[in-house]
Amino acid sequence: MLRGRKADRSVSKNNAAPLKDPEGVARVYAQLLARAPENKVEPRMNAMQRAMDVLGDPQKAAPVIHITGTNGKTSTARMIESLLLAHDIRTGRFTSPHLVSVTERIVIDGKPVADTTLVRIWDEIQPYLEIVDTELREQGENPITFFEAVTILAFAVFADEPVEVVVLEVGLGGAWDATNVADGQVAVITPIDLDHTDLLGDTLEDIASEKAGIIKQDAIVVSSVQQPEAAQVLLDAAKEKGAQWRFEGVEFGTTERQLAVGGQMLTIQGLADRYPDVAVSLHGEHQAQNASVALAAVEAFLGGGDKPLNIDVVRAGFEAAESPGRLETVRTSPTFILDAAHNPAGVSVTAKALKEAFGFSRLVLVLGVLQEKDALGMLIRWREELGDLVHDVAITQSDSPRSIPAGDLAAMAVDAGFDEEDLFITESVPDALDWAAAKADEAEDMGGGVLVTGSITLIGQARALLNPKKEV
Repeated sequence: MLRGRKADRSVSKNNAAPLKDPEGVARVYAQLLARAPENKVEPRMNAMQRAMDVLGDPQKAAPVIHITGTNGKTSTARMIESLLLAHDIRTGRFTSPHLVSVTERIVIDGKPVADTTLVRIWDEIQPYLEIVDTELREQGENPITFFEAVTILAFAVFADEPVEVVVLEVGLGGAWDATNVADGQVAVITPIDLDHTDLLGDTLEDIASEKAGIIKQDAIVVSSVQQPEAAQVLLDAAKEKGAQWRFEGVEFGTTERQLAVGGQMLTIQGLADRYPDVAVSLHGEHQAQNASVALAAVEAFLGGGDKPLNIDVVRAGFEAAESPGRLETVRTSPTFILDAAHNPAGVSVTAKALKEAFGFSRLVLVLGVLQEKDALGMLIRWREELGDLVHDVAITQSDSPRSIPAGDLAAMAVDAGFDEEDLFITESVPDALDWAAAKADEAEDMGGGVLVTGSITLIGQARALLNPKKEV
């Protein structure tokens, strides 16, 4: 039904002004939300496989670069996409969750899918999803979930456009993630740490085993530096699948890194060549690591890791790369920074990068965390890593029903060692932002800033309030 047609390389659909249909997108999103929520994951593949079958295997319409890991997936996916676009390759990118609009999850040539396209494709595939829903109910299973449905929609959009490569980010884990119906010819694995332990296991080996599930027969594995336990699991999985493997720090990596205006300047040793003077407009050592992984993944995809890329094209690709909500400055006077750190490991890398890239003398935190996250562990990390800068904390909650109530999160903050007198507790995100701005302005040397963090839902809400015209 949705077999891809040949792309018209002379006129990209997204070169024209996107066709807006906010009411239609709102309807589609409401229908998606009526399904099992995003955090209610079904550890299964049969629903996705059946949906792909009735739709004509849209997941096979284009080759796939598949990305998993605990932190850094979205930034890495965006850099891979930017490098491919610089090579004049028509891309589809699927990432999650979104900041403001569900259209951000399904991206064509670097731009969110047009509203009208999203609505049209959803209306086309809905009858087929209902067939699968009925079959699942008859088998005693739950219908297609929110994330399964969004993933199906993404594959259908990419087949319809069509695109020449899909940059596909795993939602959770890997082995039984909805995206794993695709066969990635390159499997990218960002740093693995403890997260979602209730679903993926409580050891690095368990979590790595789940994430290794995206490694397909004869693929090329491109991995960040991993802790030894995780690295061994990935290596064993690659050998079992007859896949090639390339690890950061062994076959590739960033060899030089200097701070630069708006980001950093890197020299990256890729799989096939050395790439000097690469400007990346993202902050932190972790983003330099993501950049080297992204470059190696594109080398692997375009030439099996043996063919050097054009240095000017590489530079152009990285220069254009952005990652909204990742140490993103959205306002000045005072400076507001948004960061989507949502687990203790993410907090640590964000804190390190924040200190390196921004010269704040005083930092106000605005925190909101979702219920399934290690909120106490995150709060402890924030106090330990930034205690010398932070004396004021606004505790709030996003409009997500999964948010920890502000009062409960404040109690955790006190348990984590924050002084109750330094906390401002409010359910209103706008009030939290206003209070934080006033506190940052109190810095005598005007070196105060505000960091909004804890959950992607809070980041999205704050971004819409602080800079609603800024593109995602």
